[in-house]
Amino acid sequence: MSTSSKVILITGASSGIGHSAAEYLSGLGYRVFGSSRTQPQEAHFEWVCMDVTSEDSVREAVEEVLERAGRLDVLINNAGLGIVGPLEETTDELIYQVFNTNVMGALRICRRVIPIFRKQGHGLILNISSIAAEIGLPFRGIYSATKASLDALTESLSMELKEFNIHVCSLLPGDIATSINQNRLVASLQKNSVYAHNFAKVHRQIKEEVSNADKPIVIAKAIARIIETPSPRLHYTVGPILQKTAIWLRILLPQRFFERLLMLFYGM
Repeated sequence: MSTSSKVILITGASSGIGHSAAEYLSGLGYRVFGSSRTQPQEAHFEWVCMDVTSEDSVREAVEEVLERAGRLDVLINNAGLGIVGPLEETTDELIYQVFNTNVMGALRICRRVIPIFRKQGHGLILNISSIAAEIGLPFRGIYSATKASLDALTESLSMELKEFNIHVCSLLPGDIATSINQNRLVASLQKNSVYAHNFAKVHRQIKEEVSNADKPIVIAKAIARIIETPSPRLHYTVGPILQKTAIWLRILLPQRFFERLLMLFYGM
């Protein structure tokens, strides 16, 4: 199938990785539908309104794409929320909000799209995960847990859908310079919190790493390469060398030794 005939749906396309990927893929000749709750001010792709936390919104958005394009070939699950805070002081409401978006949001749209792909006899589901899925990071346990869940679901779906010629894979970015620092949920620490000192240091470092990271175009280009691969791998990792190396160190080093290195890295 030629590039120009492929129809792609990207969630969370109002900013960051989603917006960059939608613009880049559109420029390559794909027909791209970027979805989000609010319409981007400037976009060179087709926009559909979608709130991944709403079953009705997901259904209506997918139906709109099919009505306008007549088909759907690629789903990129990118919509997500970041969160930081000590687990003890993170409320159920915040935890549910992140899981409902990062995990359940992807599941909702997968359930809606899979029958379409199966009927067509082909399709690609690309889940945007995170290097944080591979490593439990201090004060980012909830975020890491959602992305680890997404990776596990990717592996399960890949086996379930293989007989229908539907490819499923995930892309694990490291830190990328997006608006996540401004949009990330932050748990409200209790008065005189015992975590205040370490959390302040770690949170400051997280924000600095994002501010100094690569632009989201590097992820957009990686997404394009995956889409153009006839038989994509199960997982792809893109990010700073140090963050990618950490995944291997976690496997090779004694677990408690690696944990200590990670804590030293964050000044804990």
